[in-house]
Amino acid sequence: MKKIAIAAAVTAALSAGVAQAYTVGTFSNGFVVPHAVHNGSSYDTAVGITSLKPVVVYWTFFDKNSGHQKDGCIDMTANDFASFTLSDPKNMVPANMDGYLLFVAAKNDDGKLNCKANPTLSDFTYGAISANAFQVDLANHDVAFVPVIDGPVQLKSGTTLGYISSADALQSVGGAMHAGGADAGSKVYMRYFIDGKPGGDDTTVVVWSSGDHSGTNIAFAYDTEQNPTGSFNLEMKNTELDLINVEDLNLPSSYTDGFITWTPTTDAGDVFVYSVVSSPAFGAVQTLLGAYGK
Repeated sequence: MKKIAIAAAVTAALSAGVAQAYTVGTFSNGFVVPHAVHNGSSYDTAVGITSLKPVVVYWTFFDKNSGHQKDGCIDMTANDFASFTLSDPKNMVPANMDGYLLFVAAKNDDGKLNCKANPTLSDFTYGAISANAFQVDLANHDVAFVPVIDGPVQLKSGTTLGYISSADALQSVGGAMHAGGADAGSKVYMRYFIDGKPGGDDTTVVVWSSGDHSGTNIAFAYDTEQNPTGSFNLEMKNTELDLINVEDLNLPSSYTDGFITWTPTTDAGDVFVYSVVSSPAFGAVQTLLGAYGK
């Protein structure tokens, strides 16, 4: 059975009037936005948070190697909505730094709006918050869907919710593939659409993990006719977040539309991937979720 080319699939979606779509995930004790960045002016990451219960939501921005950069808190009442933007001056997140966001919910016993000082893991509130996220590009009049990784979030024993700073604090997040657990040995399938030309059809694959996925991985690419390439080395330079420009992989010139597979090691912990496809023919940036399987 032949694969449907991405151009045909996206054209069908656009002709139906659906340029972007998102699904609000489950309510839990936290979530991860696997890639976030802003340039201080026209490019920003925006997160919308919905709460079922009165909670204090603590957020942390980590760099590609889970280095703690900035953190803060947001007070929320029951049935509340809060907007978060990376470029907001009060958040003071460094511009032009690729990273990821972790949000966790702590109970707010009195229901008043007052960020707690030192909440512990016992203050985790489950079934409390959910979110969606977007990458906003004002210069190009575009908004791209950023998938949110649903909880539950599991943190290292002894972690203080109000200041999550250590690189190994985040142990797992429910919506990811558990490369170090039940899903060990599963392959990751990453979609791409390229033309080998600057400024044309381009794909960036976002790879996020809770552990350490750095190193050289053996990967394969397939085209729309199910033809595989030989194996090639897929280099991951960072521990928790890598942005892969597919055109830098030097695939065969005819492999313009297909998918790439690789198997994360158990050191990676929880793994989540998605592809960001930009094409002049589409008129909008498209986000394609990765898949996992054996």
